[in-house]
Amino acid sequence: MPREIGRKLIAQNKRARHDYFIEDTYEAGLVLTGTEVKSLRAGKANLTDGYATVDGGEAWLINAYIPEYSQGTWTNHAARRTRKLLLHRKEIGKILQILKERGLTLVPLSLYFKDGKAKVEIGVARGKKDYDKRQTLMEKQASREMARAMSNAVRRRGGR
Repeated sequence: MPREIGRKLIAQNKRARHDYFIEDTYEAGLVLTGTEVKSLRAGKANLTDGYATVDGGEAWLINAYIPEYSQGTWTNHAARRTRKLLLHRKEIGKILQILKERGLTLVPLSLYFKDGKAKVEIGVARGKKDYDKRQTLMEKQASREMARAMSNAVRRRGGR
């Protein structure tokens, strides 16, 4: 019986969605040690500098930061160690074919517990140019202003 039911978000990589166009996403399990799981349950992790790679038919999460467990002993883990990703062989093959295309990379998007198991969502991403980032930012601001104007109009009419 799983310890938890549902999805509990631990960390999100907002910078990845700003710096890259996400073309496809995959959910992968993580091979973790006990102190890493305890540190994640405390809600501490950072995916900003992390990336994923496929090497020797296996997927790896590199440079993701899971801090040392504060009450750990000599069995504590290294904070930025390379962690193995658990994916099906067909998914790894598909990712390899996609990554052979020029300019694509694998970036971690979010880290979460799903039914008590640690999972990471990785995305196949293409880098954005500066003008793409500005365009995305302008679109986001325009939609925010439009929503704000709509809510103000509803308030003025006496609605909810």
